[in-house]
Amino acid sequence: MPLTDVQVRNAKASAAPYKLTDGNGMFLLVQPNGAKYWRFSYRFLGKQKTLALGVYPAVSLATARKKRDEAREQIAAGVDPGEAKKDAKRAAEIAAANSFEAVAREWYDSQRPGWSNGYAEKVLNSLEVDVFPKIGPRPIAEIDSPQMLSIVREVEARGVRETAKRILQRSRAVFQYGIMTGRCSRNPAADIDAQTVLKKGPGVQHMARVKATEIPQLMRDIDAYQGDLVTRLALRLMALTFVRTTEMIRAEWSEFDEAAAEWRVPPERMKMRDPHIVLT
Repeated sequence: MPLTDVQVRNAKASAAPYKLTDGNGMFLLVQPNGAKYWRFSYRFLGKQKTLALGVYPAVSLATARKKRDEAREQIAAGVDPGEAKKDAKRAAEIAAANSFEAVAREWYDSQRPGWSNGYAEKVLNSLEVDVFPKIGPRPIAEIDSPQMLSIVREVEARGVRETAKRILQRSRAVFQYGIMTGRCSRNPAADIDAQTVLKKGPGVQHMARVKATEIPQLMRDIDAYQGDLVTRLALRLMALTFVRTTEMIRAEWSEFDEAAAEWRVPPERMKMRDPHIVLT
């Protein structure tokens, strides 16, 4: 007799595993701990085999029967359902290893040692926010230029043109890494010309340089500044040391050696990634 939902639901654990047969090779295996597993027993090429159909109640009686019937159809077509399931699992694992996100994270790990913490965080965050949700799970070899262009233009639409350009550059690097490691054969991001597809930006506006004759007045203006004291002191220190704004803003007390009259800026905060000593 075929099983009913009530029988399956009310099946109790016993001291030893036991089976409740549904028919056509399918049965419910009840374990001593109360766990219930759907199984399908079949013969293929003269060998007796068992196929796992799922765990109850995640897989209902009706769903288990559907899986059993699909397996029977495979057998009738000369396909071993157990081997077919293994092949599908292997294919899924390969696809996951070759997804854009998997390759991108592998590329990121290969480049990370040469980056500062701040830059590395920006790179990964840009991919996690704008790229992975769109194409992360897709096999990298199946992604084309129109898909990449859609991502870039969506970012640009937020009013962050430079971010869109950086995402395109980083995606190019990921695809190039994929080519080198055998996961894809072409770089669809390289086919996209940012200057052509993105709207023209206002350009970078550089501040006018201070002439030598203007320095005395600049220093007087800094000394007369009535705003935040920290800002005034930072401006004076920048004028004396010629460090970049970011190097000044991110300075930590641990970098200053009063006894040696030195300020040691670590390499990860320098543009050229070389340590720098000032105030010598």
